[in-house]
Amino acid sequence: MKERNAILLLLLTSLIWGFAFVAQSNAADSIGPLTYNGIRMLIGAVALLPLTYKKFKMHLKDKEYRKTLLKAGISCALCLGVASVLQQAGIAYTTAGKAGFITSLYMLIVPILSIALGKRVSKKVWLCVFAGIVGAYLLSMNSELSISKGDLLVFLCSIVFAFHIMVIDHFSKKIDGVELSNLQFLFAGLGCFALSFIFEDVRVASIMEASTAILYSGIMSCGVAYTLQIVAQKYVSPAPATLAMSLESVWAAVGGALLLGEVMSARETIGCVILFIAVVIAQLPDKVKKTSV
Repeated sequence: MKERNAILLLLLTSLIWGFAFVAQSNAADSIGPLTYNGIRMLIGAVALLPLTYKKFKMHLKDKEYRKTLLKAGISCALCLGVASVLQQAGIAYTTAGKAGFITSLYMLIVPILSIALGKRVSKKVWLCVFAGIVGAYLLSMNSELSISKGDLLVFLCSIVFAFHIMVIDHFSKKIDGVELSNLQFLFAGLGCFALSFIFEDVRVASIMEASTAILYSGIMSCGVAYTLQIVAQKYVSPAPATLAMSLESVWAAVGGALLLGEVMSARETIGCVILFIAVVIAQLPDKVKKTSV
């Protein structure tokens, strides 16, 4: 596959993920975050099964691999489930566009958390973190210098998503990424759905009302988009891949404006622009200095 075509697939992936925020916003009016995430993640697990069935079967006799995969699946599912529920709960009190940009903060939080693992954070990343804080401030703070409940919940979700990325990074060299994704969707979906019967009023009528949003998030966001990402990233260098994937937050704002009629103030728009630029620059690889022979 040509890199140009692969980049187009990544742009499509970011578009699908961005518009998923619109689906989440619509679903928040009908069902609780546990019910929504439980069903859509189980759908996502089923959607990914055709990609993983043969791999699961192949590793069936490898006891050590199965043990590591199970441990990774449970760890990732815990992070994914908590982050997704916080995000969905927050979207009920904020806009899809703002949720998209605030969630993207996890890309700036990961380098900070990596310090605990002994990794060095460059000056460029620290500058981007500072810019991200400024952007988030302009995006979320109101005239009374307080952050809304929805924005706060989504910000907490971005922190948990940062831990999720680090857990994936820890296990990624030991097991297959698609198998891990399938398993984390399965465990997180089962966990959320089970808890929904304890903490939420689960009604078939409400689920049917949100069925379009659930199906989109489950099939398109979890299944199709993840598959496109796996296929495309094999043929794209890090810099353009990062830029394409970072557009998820922009698509969330576009989707919110077109489909939900959301409008951001000038201050919020400036915050979005600053945050987006900070996220993109932080993810771009540093230039390697050439040494003379």
